[in-house]
Amino acid sequence: MSSITTDQGVVHYEVYGRGRPVILLHGWLGSWALWQDTMSYLGAYYRLYALDFWGFGESGKKRENYAVQDFVNLVDQFMDRLGIDCAPLVGHSMGGTVSLSVATQFPARVNKVVVVGSPIVGSSLAVLLKLLGLRPVAVILFNMMWAFRLGMRAYSPHICRDPRFPAMMDKDLSRTTIESFLLSIASLHRTDLRPTLSQVKIPTMGMYGGRDNIVSPQQWRPLQEGIPHARIERFPKAGHFIMLDDSQPFLRKLKEFLDEERLAG
Repeated sequence: MSSITTDQGVVHYEVYGRGRPVILLHGWLGSWALWQDTMSYLGAYYRLYALDFWGFGESGKKRENYAVQDFVNLVDQFMDRLGIDCAPLVGHSMGGTVSLSVATQFPARVNKVVVVGSPIVGSSLAVLLKLLGLRPVAVILFNMMWAFRLGMRAYSPHICRDPRFPAMMDKDLSRTTIESFLLSIASLHRTDLRPTLSQVKIPTMGMYGGRDNIVSPQQWRPLQEGIPHARIERFPKAGHFIMLDDSQPFLRKLKEFLDEERLAG
């Protein structure tokens, strides 16, 4: 386990493999653990860095805000502290939204970007997630967190087919706070990347599961409309967690994309 100390709190991360760096970013309520299989596979070819956003996993939880923009700034700080000038960013869900935002705000930092089940427009989130961004709803859930965790365990097979997922999700839920829970999803709901997508000139790939019930599986459309050169990979039988539901095709397509030479321009 590794960590860095920033002026806004401790950031936990895991690193594995050798070669050129690749940075992996988790989604809402998640942690670096989502990427363990990805790191095991790609570690033979790349050096993988998987970090926990502030408020999640093992990272610090004493901030006043947990907006998408805070996580964008975190990625820039993280790369600076570790001496990583430029690298591909691979982000799941909220992490993909952050990745695209880093590519537009800190273009020298990113040479490729991959988004996995990521909302381009925050209104594409499932109704329940939108409600969870309302403070009264979040407060009620946190006062009944035991019931919420039981309910999520029962519902988890509808989110992801991997038998490890319920325990993984429950562990990540147990390490969040009401502020990181509430403020991050509320910020994601307000996000709309469409006005800035045309600034993304680097190779881009969007990966979307046809059975995603967390983010609309049609979000590949605004991604491709905004970045016409984007490569779109669709997984008809996968849900929101493609790396778990359809792991081998996911890993193969991700490695192919990372291995490709950077496009000119």
